[in-house]
Amino acid sequence: MYLAHFGLTQLPFGITPDTEFIYPSRSHLEGINLLHFTLASGEGFVKVVGEIGTGKTLLCRNFLAELGPEWKAAYLPNPQMEPRAFLREVADDLGTADGAPEAAHVVKRLNTRLLELARTGKKVVLCIDEAQTMPRLTLESLRLLSNLETEKRKLLHIVLFGQPELDEMLAVHSARQLRQRIAFHHQLKHLDSDEVNNYVEQRLRIAGHSGDPIFEPVAVKLLTKAAGGTPRLINILSHKAMLLAFGEGQLHILPHHIKSAAQDTEGAVSKLGWWPW
Repeated sequence: MYLAHFGLTQLPFGITPDTEFIYPSRSHLEGINLLHFTLASGEGFVKVVGEIGTGKTLLCRNFLAELGPEWKAAYLPNPQMEPRAFLREVADDLGTADGAPEAAHVVKRLNTRLLELARTGKKVVLCIDEAQTMPRLTLESLRLLSNLETEKRKLLHIVLFGQPELDEMLAVHSARQLRQRIAFHHQLKHLDSDEVNNYVEQRLRIAGHSGDPIFEPVAVKLLTKAAGGTPRLINILSHKAMLLAFGEGQLHILPHHIKSAAQDTEGAVSKLGWWPW
């Protein structure tokens, strides 16, 4: 690959969420701060929504990594299951899977387990990634979990991470009870041109680059336009552009590298117009 060519020690633009490469954009920081505030205030239910590739999973993992020792976390990366299986999965994550499989029995065991954890000073948060894939009945079954509380506070905090389709699912009349329980909401935004430049430079630096920028300023502007500020697309296009530059023996990413990468990538803006390079 191009690692030695550009003086890197690892690939800078992988598409697998990696907290080592996390970039603190304004929207990301707002989301992290909101999640911590929500948990500290004991509100119990929060939703984070963003388009494909805007970094929801990375935000979730970063949030879980920042939780203190007083927290016990359950994480469901794939909640596309029927209600009973979903509840049993949550129970398994919290250490109380054994017992009758019926939903009422599972919820009762969960309540007992949460009370045990509360007595030891532990607080519990359930993070559900890709929440828009949940069947409607499973999504509505979250009300059973949000009911688990003492007279003073919620026993279980719930954080939903999902694509905009999640908002559409919650907007229907039948979901109004669950919708009204969501205390806070955060919308992950795309990166602007300044953030894209800083994002690219940070990832290259973490990957081992030192010295002058590899991406020419006009190339960064084209990258911003082609990717629409979406981190995942930025990674895909940057990786392809670096491969093209490596193939040409170039040490810098030029506008035509970005244009060629965009034309080869579904979801990217491939018609980038004329630039006076």
